[in-house]
Amino acid sequence: MKPYTSKLRITFLAFCISFGAFAQDFQGKAFYFSKSTMSLGNWGARMSEAQKKQIQDRLKNRLEKKYILTFNKTASFFKEEDKLDAISGATDSWGKNFTPGHSYKNIKTNTLVQNQEFYGKRFLVKDALPAIKWKLEVESKQIGKYICQKATALVPTASLQWYNFSWGEIRTPKGTDEADKAVAMTEIEAWYTPQIPVSQGPLEYWGLPGLILEVSAGNTTMLCYKIVMNPDEKGVIEAPAKGKIVAKQEYKQIITKKMKEMRDNRGRPSGRRPGSR
Repeated sequence: MKPYTSKLRITFLAFCISFGAFAQDFQGKAFYFSKSTMSLGNWGARMSEAQKKQIQDRLKNRLEKKYILTFNKTASFFKEEDKLDAISGATDSWGKNFTPGHSYKNIKTNTLVQNQEFYGKRFLVKDALPAIKWKLEVESKQIGKYICQKATALVPTASLQWYNFSWGEIRTPKGTDEADKAVAMTEIEAWYTPQIPVSQGPLEYWGLPGLILEVSAGNTTMLCYKIVMNPDEKGVIEAPAKGKIVAKQEYKQIITKKMKEMRDNRGRPSGRRPGSR
């Protein structure tokens, strides 16, 4: 227990020293690169390596992304950098329906505000920040010029993917009660630096005694590759304001209902309405 206690004391001391250096008003920008892996399952087992590579190349725009986090002591604004599709030269319009929009986190008011666009309709998702129960670990490593400490957490998968959709979500086996299904959990591994004493991070990750520079969850890893403190041009840190106001759960219900309708309408003769004979 002594090495662990000493490690926590060192982390806390570093946090206090760094916080003194940030006593004045400041702003920072953190640039992240994310990479996701894709499992082709049974379908992929029937494909050649050349076919698999072709699919990976076509989906590279969805599997590899860049983001910018603009932050101060109490709030942050997170957005994806716009990028043209490597194959077609166009933006990924389908994929954007199920990706996180611009998000604003305020740890002082415990609020999250995120804009989402789903098939041309704008939504403004307002909710409380997720309550992540972090466990501070003893491991440390260096990312760039920053010493980072490890933290882990176990979070319900649904709370991380509320803006996404999978057809498996509406395929409930016969005889299975939805309430009896086990809650799927995702293990989170994060690396934060007390040298930048803000409780912020990419996406909805927050709540650690230092900026989160790396986070891994499921098949995705997000890594900070550049930090600019007190940039000459200050970024805007304010909540999005356009869209129909909904909570996370309500937004999830909306997109799930729409996807069910699309599934049910497939194969229906053109011009034939539900219930018509």
